[in-house]
Amino acid sequence: LQQLPVLFAIDRAGIAGGDGATHLGAFDVAALRCIPNLLLMTPADGPECRRMLALGLGHDGPSAVRYPRAVVPADGGVRTDPPLAIGRGVVVRRSTKTKAARVALLAFGPLLHAAMEAAETLDATVANMRFVKPLDEDLLLELAATHELLVTLEEATVIGGAGAACAERLAMEGLPVRLLRLGLPDAFVGHGDRSELLTLQGLDAAGILASIRRFVEMH
Repeated sequence: LQQLPVLFAIDRAGIAGGDGATHLGAFDVAALRCIPNLLLMTPADGPECRRMLALGLGHDGPSAVRYPRAVVPADGGVRTDPPLAIGRGVVVRRSTKTKAARVALLAFGPLLHAAMEAAETLDATVANMRFVKPLDEDLLLELAATHELLVTLEEATVIGGAGAACAERLAMEGLPVRLLRLGLPDAFVGHGDRSELLTLQGLDAAGILASIRRFVEMH
């Protein structure tokens, strides 16, 4: 309410692995994105996390950065060099297909890496969305206008998550683009290795591909 410059560093966001269901960060996006004036950031890797923490520290208002309990590559993995601008994502891969067969993967957070792997098989566009709030509505609408299918990816509940924010915005525009939202289920995810749990939830590259193929077959 006071618009104070408070930074929330949300550790163990998404799949927390060995900490089990009590420490798994599935619900924070749904809880936080409805709070007015809150800046909510989802870094894709370690270097981007450091940049977002710095951005939050300098932000004149409340902000939050959510990151998993995970090891990241020393080089940061996927390169996302364009400067951080509040509420702006970046396209890191462009599909070469025609619009009628074009898929765009909108990644919020570390699932960007699985999205890039899946995109090589699909020849899909990949966007590192970076911010849940404010959502990059310009990028969302541009991708909706140039792709047949949008797929949102997040390590948070599908209910109330970043994908839901995209669905709400697309509904406001009345756009006919198809939307598949992938994330954590309406259930408590239990104890286990992080990579194994991501596979069980269909959030690795193979699971993302399988979900997209099922969706396309059904629609």
